[in-house]
Amino acid sequence: MILLDGKALAAEIHQELRAEVARLGQRGIRPHIALLLVGDNPASLSYVRSKSRACEHVGIRSTVLHLPAETTHEEVLGIVQRWNADPDIHGILVQLPLPPHVNADDILQTIDPQKDVDGFHPVNVGRLVLGLPTLVPCTPAGIVELLRRYRQSVRGKHVVVVGRSNIVGKPIANLLVQKAEWADAVVTICHSAAADLRALTRNADVLIVAIGRAGFITGDDVRDGAVVVDVGINRIEDPSSPKGYRIVGDVEWASVAPKASAITPVPGGVGPMTIAMLLRNTVIAAEGNAWQKPLFQ
Repeated sequence: MILLDGKALAAEIHQELRAEVARLGQRGIRPHIALLLVGDNPASLSYVRSKSRACEHVGIRSTVLHLPAETTHEEVLGIVQRWNADPDIHGILVQLPLPPHVNADDILQTIDPQKDVDGFHPVNVGRLVLGLPTLVPCTPAGIVELLRRYRQSVRGKHVVVVGRSNIVGKPIANLLVQKAEWADAVVTICHSAAADLRALTRNADVLIVAIGRAGFITGDDVRDGAVVVDVGINRIEDPSSPKGYRIVGDVEWASVAPKASAITPVPGGVGPMTIAMLLRNTVIAAEGNAWQKPLFQ
């Protein structure tokens, strides 16, 4: 069984990006990302801190603006518009979720598509569907890069994606059906409305799970020799842990790992790759060729 170690691979990509940032520095360009956090969601606070630290680690400048939860929709909109107009800022990230009174769709659609390092703007989503160069959503990009660099070809394989979110499920499906050397898969998207989910998952050569339910996929749901990519990040109580909890995926490791030919751990699999791809998107945006550079090289 091959462990698809996202933490180790992300470290390699950080090294590559550090060299690219240095080359940009010789041209007088320092990649700069602005991160906006509204409210005090503990998970969001942790995510933003991790992203900011990772940026600084590779030489990307990061500006974090943390606003109170009562910040109005108009105020958030105004900040994004100011960042759009600032040539010193190459990437903009608005941390989700936003407070209920702030319309997230409106905010995300206001971001300049060529500064949209999360890859959520409808223009970038449309370019992804068409297979055009674009800023790709970070988690799906991380999954593709993980499979590529561990030489887990999906060409002609049946990839089953459990989950249909705009953040993971839909974009990874659209990526892997592209006619490209790193894709060319036959893709099925399934979700909670499936009459027989197990019949679908057991037919997967590559199973990608992003449903947000701890241990949802068990050994009975997976065929022998499948490649399993677990996107889930779930916190469950664990009195034996110093923190009182532990992080587990959407896949039950104990029963699935023995059957898999390759599998991502949780934590340490897709999560670090997501941040690595955010850094890469920021560097691509700083280079000014987000809509010219091939999706994957």
